[in-house]
Amino acid sequence: MFHRSSRLAVLALIVFSAVPLPARAETKTIARCGAGFLEEVDGYRVLHIKGTAYEMGYQQGALLRDDIRENVRYLFDVKGKEMKVDIAGLNLLDPKRAIGGIAASQKKHIPARFFEEMQGVADGAGMNVQDIIVANFIPELFHCSGFALSGSATKDGTLYHGRILDYGCDWRLQEHAVLTVAEPTGKIPFVNVTYAGFVGSVTGMNAKKVSIGEMGGKGLGHWDGVPMAFLVRMVLEEAETLDQAVAIFRDHPRTCEYYFVIADGKDGKAVGMEASWNVFTVIAMGESHPKLPEGVKDAVVLSAGDRYKELARRVKAGLGQFDAESARHLMDRPVAMKSNLHSVLFETTTGRFWVANADKDGNPAAEQPYHAFQLPDLLQHQADASAPSLPIEVKQTAASR
Repeated sequence: MFHRSSRLAVLALIVFSAVPLPARAETKTIARCGAGFLEEVDGYRVLHIKGTAYEMGYQQGALLRDDIRENVRYLFDVKGKEMKVDIAGLNLLDPKRAIGGIAASQKKHIPARFFEEMQGVADGAGMNVQDIIVANFIPELFHCSGFALSGSATKDGTLYHGRILDYGCDWRLQEHAVLTVAEPTGKIPFVNVTYAGFVGSVTGMNAKKVSIGEMGGKGLGHWDGVPMAFLVRMVLEEAETLDQAVAIFRDHPRTCEYYFVIADGKDGKAVGMEASWNVFTVIAMGESHPKLPEGVKDAVVLSAGDRYKELARRVKAGLGQFDAESARHLMDRPVAMKSNLHSVLFETTTGRFWVANADKDGNPAAEQPYHAFQLPDLLQHQADASAPSLPIEVKQTAASR
């Protein structure tokens, strides 16, 4: 069930002792737009977006305009010319056109608010909305893997969820990395570890102490469902519990072969889950599977090949002794691959988390320093009223849902 291709990376979920954050980080507001604003927190860009789907999209588009334009240009004008999309055995030499067709066929499954948000991104950045829609399909083409520890496996039972994303550092996404703190009208606030121009999510945590990360496998060509990144986004803004998060995947049509680790900091529980187009399976902490033989009490361990063996070895060796620093080392290479784009460690119980990104030279995130944040604190940040204010032109006609 948990077979992965050689391109998979590791998504990790770990539980261990809490480590204090340093004094309040140095912040600087870069610009404002409507209710949203862009700031730097100890040198890391944090985008705050608030309001309806369209308003949040417009704020992102306006505040990250140059990054979004360059990100989309490079993805399709440079990398797109190097890749082929294999759909049902047919190699298509124009990925942008092929992906556009797939995205159009999925529209019936996707909540309308996400298209309104992508329209807002396009309007704010002064771009064609089709380019934004096609770019947001990119996560469907790449895949990853993961683990979890809790209870007796840690010093004090505090829940941490660590996540390693391997998409490929040569896509230059890390040059447009941003931490998005979203407060959607009528929904749960959340943080999304992401890149300029993207609306969906592959790594995030919400204010209800639910965190999630994606892992992928095979199954390209099974597109008749909700794209993975939008299902993850739905969890972030709708799920108040682990059970509700699982239900979102169970109750919606799905696409390719994907696996997830979901954690709930309120009760210290986590699960590994397969949610593919034709299979839905949940593995609780402590359970094993024929393809995941390293069952460990109070743990979920999901990975592939030698990385799985090494990860399981590290977990067993440190049971009951992990702290934040040693847990980050669990995600060091070779558990993380050379293509390690970002690594994240969530302390889902409290809302604290640490983020590392690959550098501009393509060196993996596992070899870079981590930046420390706290979601409850980020939600209290206010823009500096003296910062530049960008105009906003609301073109939305349909109500956001």
